[in-house]
Amino acid sequence: MTTQELNQALSWRYATKVFDAHKTIAPATLDALLESLRLSPSSFGLQPWKFVVVENPDLRQQLRAQSWNQPQVTDASHLIVLCAKEVISTEDIGEWIKCLALTQGTPIDQLAPLQGMIQQFTGAMSASDIQHWNTRQVYLALGQLMTSAALLGIDTCPLEGISPAAYDQILGLEHSGYGTRVACALGYRSEQDKYATAPKARFAIEKVVTRL
Repeated sequence: MTTQELNQALSWRYATKVFDAHKTIAPATLDALLESLRLSPSSFGLQPWKFVVVENPDLRQQLRAQSWNQPQVTDASHLIVLCAKEVISTEDIGEWIKCLALTQGTPIDQLAPLQGMIQQFTGAMSASDIQHWNTRQVYLALGQLMTSAALLGIDTCPLEGISPAAYDQILGLEHSGYGTRVACALGYRSEQDKYATAPKARFAIEKVVTRL
């Protein structure tokens, strides 16, 4: 991919308001987008998230009622709900260290200093701080998902106008250790979406980038 192709894909992307309800993302393409979520960066690599792909039409209709009736929830090809862990426990950190050791072929005892440092860092945070920190990790994944979709010619719309508590209840997330933070509709823009051809309004590079 050239730099020009990258910029074209990012300029083409916009928060799609009207999806073509008759177009569906191919399974292989959806798998690639889900893999982009799995590969998303996170602090210390802890991956404090869960991604729920809502395919059931009845569930999506219920979620739409808890999303200010936004049609993207039901009309897009797919809806992904991005959830954050409510806590980071010693067990969570240990599970990550085991995964790291196995993946990289590193003796687990050599990772003890890293494990201790992560535990010290997270242990110094309040429960509220942990939730906010995990939420920020989820938004890193959202950004990666939307960029990956744009590169594949898939339209997206991030959805914050939702009731997280209602989403948790509908999706059975209560007492799961995870909570809804944001959703993202994915699919193909409708020809009736007037925003598809609207120029992208962004400040000049000089206003938003400082070189020192």
